[in-house]
Formats: sequence, structure tokens, C-alpha cells
Amino acid sequence: MAGESTPATGKTLPSGSMEVRERRKWGVSASDVVSHFGTSGMSVAAATAITHPLDVLKVRLQMQLVGQRGPLVGIGRLSLQVVENEGLKSLYLGLAPSLMRSVLYGGLRLGLYEPSKYLCELAFESTNILVKIASGAFSGAVATALTNPVEVLKVRMQMNTRSSLGPIHEMRRIASEEGVRALWKGVGPALARAGTLTASQLATYDESKHALIKYTPLEEGFHLHLISSIIAGSVSTVMTAPMDMVKTRLMLQRESNCAGLYRNGLHCAYQVLRTEGPSGLYKGGFAIFARLAPQTMITFVLCEKLRGLAGLKAI
Repeated sequence: MAGESTPATGKTLPSGSMEVRERRKWGVSASDVVSHFGTSGMSVAAATAITHPLDVLKVRLQMQLVGQRGPLVGIGRLSLQVVENEGLKSLYLGLAPSLMRSVLYGGLRLGLYEPSKYLCELAFESTNILVKIASGAFSGAVATALTNPVEVLKVRMQMNTRSSLGPIHEMRRIASEEGVRALWKGVGPALARAGTLTASQLATYDESKHALIKYTPLEEGFHLHLISSIIAGSVSTVMTAPMDMVKTRLMLQRESNCAGLYRNGLHCAYQVLRTEGPSGLYKGGFAIFARLAPQTMITFVLCEKLRGLAGLKAI
């Protein structure tokens, strides 16, 4: 059959355009929206719960030798020190706000990617790599702007082992002692990190899937999702580690006696480079990879499975 007629216009399209025509039928019903954002939030929350101890260690590693050069404690030795001195439960400090953030942030970050890409397709009639990067950056930035207070709360609780307050009381304390603006500390580098993370993670995952399907015998399924997510996790770690470190330093200025001199994200990065060297921007880099790589794998593999069960198309 040479072509087929569209129901809306009656125009005949070549059969090769079926994929484009199907992609433009992105559903916007209430059930589709709930399924779309729900599957994203649930998959990120599950991945966060599993990898949370690595997130705690990452924050501790990033706060080593602030403003100084010197030998750093590795993730293995640090984990033993934390468990020995503070107990095993210290590896789950800040878990409640972390899960709260992952549902909101993860749901928005992954959930907005497909609609953003769809709108770009309508506007530019293209879904090339630049469109995917722009869609990922937009969805990541929006998600972070809305959930930054929960991220500040999570990081503070991960470092403050002496506080027995719950998440709500801790947030009230921060707002009353430092002002409401304190809940948006580090939002600049957080926006840059989230935009870069989502752009590199989702665009790499999306492109890797298409390349693997095209050039290898792999088809849509677990092995394709696993390999694509490993590639995406590796790329996003390299891209976001410096911004993650700067974000953590800014959010913990009040908690550290040595870290109160950063005016903004760029100033923080400059001070770290000047006083700690280029490697200072990658403090906790291995912990970031050890957390982000499995988190990316769990997130995408589970998200694809949940999307299939909900009747949604694969990412």
C-alpha cells in the first residue's frame, strides 16, 4: 500500500510516516496524565530508596577538607567510619524528604520529558538530539525549581546527625532561623545540575536505545533498557559531578564553619578550584557514579516496565 489517509485531514501520508503520526497522538486525558507522572515518580522513588545510603556518603565526601588540599578518605573507609561512629541507621538520614522529593522531582523530571519533546516536534517537526537535550534540560530545571526546599532539607538532615527533629520541624527551623529564602539556597547550581542531568541522562538513554535497535539485534525489552541506562548513567555522572558538589557546598554553608564564604555557584566553583584544585570539583565523584549508575538503571528499567503495564509507549 503506497500510503494512507489521516482521519483529521484526509491527506495521504506515506506508510513510513506512521511513526510520526502515532507520536503526535500523545494522550492528554486525566488517566494518561496520572499514569505518565505516576510511573515516573514511582520508579525514581524505588531507585532512591535502594541507593540512599550512597547519597549520604556522597554528601559526606563532598564536605571533606573544605577550602583545603590534602588526602581524602575514600568511600569504603568513610562508610566504615560512619557505621562505626554513628550506627547503621545514619546511612538512612534524610530518607523521608529524599523519598518525598523523588516522587515530586522524579515525576516531574521524567514526566515532563515526553510532553516537552512532543511540543518541540510540533513546533520544529523534528526530534533530533538537540530537541531531546532541550526537552530534558527544561523538564529537569522545572522539577528542581519546584522541589529545591525538599533537597535543602534532605542534605541538611544527612549532615546533621545530632538533630532528632522530623522533616517538618526541621523545615520550620530552617525557615524561622534563616528565613524562607534559605530553602532555595543553591538553587542556581541545582537548576544547572538538574538541567544537565536530565538532558544528558534522558537524551543519552533515548539516543542509545535507537542506536542499539538500529545497529544491534537488541529489541525493546529488559536487555535494551539495561544497556541504555548504563550508558546514560555513565555520561550523566561525568557531566554533573562538579555541579552536584557546588550545590551541596552552598546548601550546607550554615552547617560548616569553613563554607560560609560562597556568594553564589560560580564563586563557589572558583573558590574550590583555587583552594582545593580541579580534583576538588570531583570530590565524591566515585560515590556519585556508584549511586547514579544503579539509580539510573533501576529508574529506567522499572519505569519502562510500569509504562508497559499502564499501557503507555516506551520512552
